[in-house]
Amino acid sequence: MRLASIHTYPVKSSHGQDHACLQVLPWGLAGDRRWMLVDDAGVGVTQREVAAMVQLRPAVRTGGLVLRAAGRPDLDVPEPTGAAPVDVRVFNNRLRVPALPAGAAADRWLADLLGREVRLVWLAEPTRHQPRDDRPDADARLDAGDRVSFADGYPLLLANSASLAQLNDWLAESGSTEGPLPMTRFRPNVVVDDAPPWAEDDWTGRRLRIGSAVFQVADGCDRCVVTTTDQETGVRGKQPLRILAERRKFGRDLLFGQNLVPVGSVRAVGSGADGVPVDIDDFGTIGVGDPVELLP
Repeated sequence: MRLASIHTYPVKSSHGQDHACLQVLPWGLAGDRRWMLVDDAGVGVTQREVAAMVQLRPAVRTGGLVLRAAGRPDLDVPEPTGAAPVDVRVFNNRLRVPALPAGAAADRWLADLLGREVRLVWLAEPTRHQPRDDRPDADARLDAGDRVSFADGYPLLLANSASLAQLNDWLAESGSTEGPLPMTRFRPNVVVDDAPPWAEDDWTGRRLRIGSAVFQVADGCDRCVVTTTDQETGVRGKQPLRILAERRKFGRDLLFGQNLVPVGSVRAVGSGADGVPVDIDDFGTIGVGDPVELLP
């Protein structure tokens, strides 16, 4: 198996960025989902409610973020310093975490883009935002740890290109006019090639090496309405949720992809007493073309 592509989403639910290589951190990939839009109640705003967020195409820079959208001037936003933190909540998670407001200029820029009032916040210190007992079967799932970005639950999402090909075959067989669907619908961080369709189902609970980084495969990813949103236009359809409900329903979940938690680099995992490094530099890097290997 090999790593086919790498993606980040600098602002939660924004358009994605592609990368040739990237550093892995305890809370995910460098620059991934450290920023989020929130409403007046401090709850994260995502494509679930605002499909127009596909227009937002931000870019991470050292020490800040550049807000970009077609037909609008770029806005440079430095990482806030000295601002009073505000408590925010990711999606429907019960825990609130402190984040720093980016300021009025960014808020106005985004409100004009989306046609609604929002605030931009930065997660200076990635931290737990889900209760440990969030689900009844939590004991069977790998805990994401105390350092998580503004991702819904887990630091990274993996997808398998062969599984997407199989799903698109199913769409064609069903007569759906919405296929074939691109991988962008599923908003993964890493995509693997040269694995059989749905091979990733059997990886839960195992360790996976990508380049010099090692991950624990935590849990299959339950998909939501965001997957029905064209990531270029914001137009919503019915697929892939309908075909997932027919072919990939496990209990209440419609599964596509696997959630990952970084556990260290090959060097750190091989030498640490408990396999969990302390230094963030020990989490390694990944690059397109890297081998992907299931570890014993």
